Amino acid sequence: MSHNTTLSIVKPGSVFRHGLRTGVSLHCHTKFSREVLDFIPHYAAKIPLVAGRFARLCQGYEARHGRPLDFTQAWWTPPVTPRVLHDAEVRHMEATLGVRGIVSITDHDEIEACCGLRAMGEDVPISTEWTVPFGVAYFHVGVHNLPPDHARAIAEELFAFTKDPEARARPDVLEELFAMLNALPGVLVVLNHPLWDIENIGQAQHMTALKDFLDRYRRWLHALEINGFRSWRENLDVARLARELELPLVSGGDRHGLSPNTVVNLTDAETFEAMVEELRVMRRSHVVVLPTYQENMVLRVFEAAAQILDDYPDYPEGQRHWTERLFFLDAQGQPQSLRQCWSDHSPLWARMATWVFRQLGRRHWRPALERVLPKPQFELGEL
Repeated sequence: MSHNTTLSIVKPGSVFRHGLRTGVSLHCHTKFSREVLDFIPHYAAKIPLVAGRFARLCQGYEARHGRPLDFTQAWWTPPVTPRVLHDAEVRHMEATLGVRGIVSITDHDEIEACCGLRAMGEDVPISTEWTVPFGVAYFHVGVHNLPPDHARAIAEELFAFTKDPEARARPDVLEELFAMLNALPGVLVVLNHPLWDIENIGQAQHMTALKDFLDRYRRWLHALEINGFRSWRENLDVARLARELELPLVSGGDRHGLSPNTVVNLTDAETFEAMVEELRVMRRSHVVVLPTYQENMVLRVFEAAAQILDDYPDYPEGQRHWTERLFFLDAQGQPQSLRQCWSDHSPLWARMATWVFRQLGRRHWRPALERVLPKPQFELGEL
């Protein structure tokens, strides 16, 4: 295992005795998180029947608007508020592990959820998942526990770098930002899902970029992430990489729907700051893989997709239907929801696809689907 990291796998139905007092749920997304849709052309082109229809849709859009449909300027938002997410994570850790819970929300390049909870009197860390452009790639870095008095100013610096068209050619500026974060003793900097080719540039290119990134910035990182929505095989490879780099591992549930995180950290620390000290100074971490992670990953992804595509009639107007939570920029550069574009008349193919995904994510179909999908084994393996 990586330097001073304990990894516990809680088997379904077993009693997990740990003797620790605090659970920490890292890497959660709320309605403030802009989830980019730049992956859609990559995957749509690979799906039979969908590929041709998708190509015609894009051609029709370009013919009508005089410009291609730019999915890098489109995004969706998760269907959960900061308060609902925070309280659900705390209850889940109390119920499953018998511990007091701390939650670190990390919306993409945004801190509003954390600031809003603190304004309500909740003592939560101010955190974000920072998008870091690097050469042909980009990486997601969890930046946890910004100092409250300076959080907005620091976040603006980080997000300005992300939006800078010249950022990829300015590694010296990125180094200054990492050094600034590292100089703040209460801040935790985590490289999230490092092996995931999230840019869809090909695994070989991604790994080359990752090596270059780590060669230059590894000294500013405090941990690598075991991710709740990546495969066990990939997470084991991350554990081996952490050992090579002499970095601890931390959990990162990466939830975007309503289901709680499936991997968390346990600690004897009573505050998030004390946990950060454990990681940064003592290099000590206890990652717990909960039984829900051990369910079939494909079915878990279907369940999350169903939650994202569901209707929520009790939500405020403008957030109830999935088409109201999906946005793109119009010709004037203003955000427009898909609901506005379709004028309440979604095409038949969209309604059918949504229905299928919702059904695949329903729990009552689980037994039938589990019979045709392989069940992965969760062993520590050779680390």
